[in-house]
Amino acid sequence: MNMNQYLDVNPEVAAALAAGKPVVALESTIISHGMPYPQNVETALNVEKIIRDNGAVPATIAIIGGRLKAGLTAEEIEYFGKKGRAIHKASRRDLAVLCAQGEDGATTVTTTMIIAHMAGIRFFATGGIGGVHRGAETTMDISADLEELGRTPVMVVCAGAKSILDLGLTLEYLETKGVPVLGYQTSELPAFYTRKSGFGVDYRMDSPAELAAAFKAQNDMELGGGMLVTNPIPEEYAMPKDVIDAAIDKAIAECNAQGIKGKETTPFLLARVAELTGGDSLASNIQLVYNNAVLGAKTACALAALKG
Repeated sequence: MNMNQYLDVNPEVAAALAAGKPVVALESTIISHGMPYPQNVETALNVEKIIRDNGAVPATIAIIGGRLKAGLTAEEIEYFGKKGRAIHKASRRDLAVLCAQGEDGATTVTTTMIIAHMAGIRFFATGGIGGVHRGAETTMDISADLEELGRTPVMVVCAGAKSILDLGLTLEYLETKGVPVLGYQTSELPAFYTRKSGFGVDYRMDSPAELAAAFKAQNDMELGGGMLVTNPIPEEYAMPKDVIDAAIDKAIAECNAQGIKGKETTPFLLARVAELTGGDSLASNIQLVYNNAVLGAKTACALAALKG
C-alpha cells in the first residue's frame, strides 16, 4: 500500500488488505451520475452487500473534501447519492486540483483504478468501461479509461464497453496498449446492455480461478498495466439488440445536435437511452453491475487462495 498523504483507507478495508483478504473496488460515478436518487444509493449499498456475500470486502472509491477515499461509509454513500450531478466527475487530470482545493469528486473507471492501486487493491467491478467514441477519427474523443488500463495493474470486471461507443476501435486501442481482453464464459465481446457485439475477445476463460491465475502471472512478470474481464449481462436482463441500437442511434444524433462534448457525453447518452427505452436500460444497467460484483469478488477470492 502506498501511504499517500492524500489517501484515506477505510479501517475495514485497511485491515482486510493487511491480512491478505480479498478486496474489490467500486466506482462512485455510477452513484452520482449513473442513476437518480434514491436508486443510486440503493444500488451502491446492494453492490457492497453482494461483494460481502461472495467473500470479499467492498471498497467504494471517491474524493470527499479533497481526500482520496478507498472505502466509504453508508453515510458517505448517501451524501454522494443526494448531491448527485453537482459532484465533479473526476478523471486523472482532475485529481490534483480537486485535492488541492478540497473538493468532492466522483471517480470514473480511470480514477477508481488509480486510487485502488494507491491503496493496494487489485480488483475493481464496474458496469462498463469507456472507450473510443463514434467519430473519434475526427474528434479524438477517446476515454481516459483505455490509457489507464494500459498503465495501472488492476483487474477491471465489466460488461464490456458501453454500446454507445465504437467497439472495434476500442478493441484496437486496447491491443495497442497491451491490455488483455478476456471473455468470461464467452468468446464474444459483450456490449453492456446486450450479450453480443459481433467482435471477439482475446481469450475465453470459464472460471474465477482461471482469471486469477492469468492476473497473477501478469503481475508476477511485472508486465504493468491492467487486465479487462468482460462478463456478459445475464440472459434474462439483456435487452433486444435492435431496441437498444435504435435508442443509441437516436441519443447520439441528439447529443451531436445539442453540441454536447467531452465528459458530459456519456452521462447524457446513458440518461437519454434510459428515457427512450422506458427505463428498461437502467434496470439492465443495475443487474449487470450486480453480476460483475459477484465475479469480481469470486476472482479476488480465487487470487487470495492462490497466494495461500
